[in-house]
Amino acid sequence: MTTLSNLIKPGSTIGIIGGGQLGRMMAFSAKERGYRIAVLDPTPDCPTAQVADVHIEAAYDDLDALKELAEQSDVLTYEFENVDAETIDRVLSEVEIAIPQGTELLLNTQNRLTEKDFLKKAGIPIASYAKIETKADLTQGIDKLGYPSVLKTIQGGYDGKGQVVLKSDSDLKEAESLLEKGTCVLEEWVSFDKEISIMVARNASGDVVTLPVSENIHLNNILLKSIVPARVSEDSLNEAETIAKTIADTMNLVGVLGVELFLTDSGKIYANELAPRPHNSGHYSIEACSDSQFDLHIRAICGYPLPEVDLLKPAVMVNILGEHFESAIELNASHPSWHVHNYGKNGVKVGRKMGHVTILTDSIEETLDAIDETKIWN
Repeated sequence: MTTLSNLIKPGSTIGIIGGGQLGRMMAFSAKERGYRIAVLDPTPDCPTAQVADVHIEAAYDDLDALKELAEQSDVLTYEFENVDAETIDRVLSEVEIAIPQGTELLLNTQNRLTEKDFLKKAGIPIASYAKIETKADLTQGIDKLGYPSVLKTIQGGYDGKGQVVLKSDSDLKEAESLLEKGTCVLEEWVSFDKEISIMVARNASGDVVTLPVSENIHLNNILLKSIVPARVSEDSLNEAETIAKTIADTMNLVGVLGVELFLTDSGKIYANELAPRPHNSGHYSIEACSDSQFDLHIRAICGYPLPEVDLLKPAVMVNILGEHFESAIELNASHPSWHVHNYGKNGVKVGRKMGHVTILTDSIEETLDAIDETKIWN
């Protein structure tokens, strides 16, 4: 039961570990509600620092810096999962500070093997997998799972980094090179029809809500477009929502979690990965929903009840990478009804997420054609 006494009220300071675009958008939502923002990030003038009240410029595992952040904040959150859980636990033992997401969520999602073990135990459908530590393990794993299959490092890696698709014995040399970096997980190949995702939010009182399911299109393992509502059956939408809520309740989630899913042509859904924070595929919600994923996250970590979320209008979100940046920013002039977000990052690099565009629409297909006609993402 939410009570006035356990709320973290406006005027308080939210400390964010990580200063990228997710922290920036969290800060926007928090600022609208009257909160102050402190951020820990090693990068000068990082995206979140540009809109924060306090920037502690230090590494994420710097104990003294984390203690300083905690001492200046009323609640702590993190905007990405590759922060040091052990250091956070040490801070919690020394500073009285709320960190509603806790560190168990971090530990479960930082390690792909631990994450898969959790999903399997929770009864969530996932592809078969095997722990791989040696070349002999790899041989046995391939004998069991066959080709094609995917070998991934158990820690680190995103946007397709830290993984190798194995289609035949000719790929084993590359797989063995990946294995030299440490323990890996070998996953059965799922022949999917669509990649979809769903954002789920939960507070400490057990309120659970979801955002509409997103249909995701990737290019070179990086999310290119998200289409909402996803062009899938009602049964698939309902199953995705059930999976997300089950995961949230099983892990006692506080905050927002992204659940990435594969949908096969037969209608079967497999969980792929979890993101213990707002997610790229949920950015559309800023304009398209009654509450965004960032609004829900701030409400959840501050102890407030969570509203049911309405999709106000169908939408397409398209990422702006470094190679798209100059042309995409010009859309502010040529397409005034398109919502162009610039993350404020220093240094434009190919493949780096620099912003996104959200387009509210009455026709998904016409909007996809309009995106193609710009020639920016072709």
